[in-house]
Amino acid sequence: MITATTITKPDLRNFCRAQLSDFLARIAIPTSYHRRIFNLIHRPQLNDLATLTDLKRTVRETLVDQAQISFLQPEKAELSKDGTVKLAFRLADNSLIESVLIPEQDRHTLCVSSQVGCAMGCKFCLTGAMGYQRNLTPAEIINQVLATITYMIQQGVRRATTREFINNLVFMGMGEPLANYDNLLTALNILMDEQGLEFTERRITVSTCGITPKIGALGRDAKVNLAVSLHSADDQTRSQLMPVNRTYPLDQLLAACRDFPLGKKKVILIEYILLQGINDSDHDARLLAKKLSNLPCRINLLPYNESELLPFRCPELQRINAFQKILRDLGYITIVRDSRGADISAACGQLAGKTTRCQPRTTTKTDHY
Repeated sequence: MITATTITKPDLRNFCRAQLSDFLARIAIPTSYHRRIFNLIHRPQLNDLATLTDLKRTVRETLVDQAQISFLQPEKAELSKDGTVKLAFRLADNSLIESVLIPEQDRHTLCVSSQVGCAMGCKFCLTGAMGYQRNLTPAEIINQVLATITYMIQQGVRRATTREFINNLVFMGMGEPLANYDNLLTALNILMDEQGLEFTERRITVSTCGITPKIGALGRDAKVNLAVSLHSADDQTRSQLMPVNRTYPLDQLLAACRDFPLGKKKVILIEYILLQGINDSDHDARLLAKKLSNLPCRINLLPYNESELLPFRCPELQRINAFQKILRDLGYITIVRDSRGADISAACGQLAGKTTRCQPRTTTKTDHY
């Protein structure tokens, strides 16, 4: 179902507060209204500027004449047996993206997409099979959050304030966030604005597969948590699994991580998908520990979510536990992360949308990747 209007007027949800103020000044809306308008347009369930009846009529009419707000609503919502919800959103150009809402007791985490498809080509990831289509605009990123809050309200969730609906945002959905850096930064600015959605720095995590120069930029431009998808501590193996490693190899990536500014008690999250017979040996665990030395980090081990479309397999539980024990014995906080939403293809590496068309892959002893 359609979600975003196709009118070519400026979309107010693409603007951070300073940008919005500049635009409103150009269309002769008094400065006294600027902060109020920014606050109003980032409320869930708002999809029409004409409904802003608490604004002066002349101001409202100017907004309607000169601008628009886009919005999203789920084309499909799939509920997992573990309570995870995958929301599919149809964009104005008919592209499809997905977000994942993960409930945890009294908390909710939203996994947000930053691109349509992905250009990184990680061999174990279904999203990569889509290829890259385009970057999401700031409004399309923000609208995933607003649409999810609206969905929660419609499902009967009640909170005292808007900011209490979603406790954590993780940019771990479709796409590589740092490959859409400018739009990501604008979206983060809006999400963290006290007049916007009021997310604090501890509640937002940006994940990257390793675009090293942008890690430094992110540390300079935004105060958020950083997660790094590592998946191998061996350059040859990682380059086969993740083509980005050929441009930004491990030592360069981890040097950027060591330079990333961390607040008190903050760590970098190291994401490590365990693939049977590829990166799950005792040697791999010890090499990982060696590579991560002197880096404040927490290691999240992710047992692979198998797909008939890809040849990789998840290790046995005994092997996973042995891998974790080695890292813990060497002093690393190491967590085996439960797979959430795998039964509805909402787990890590499974977001691919209904537009994906890929065939099952076969592998031989000499072709593991």
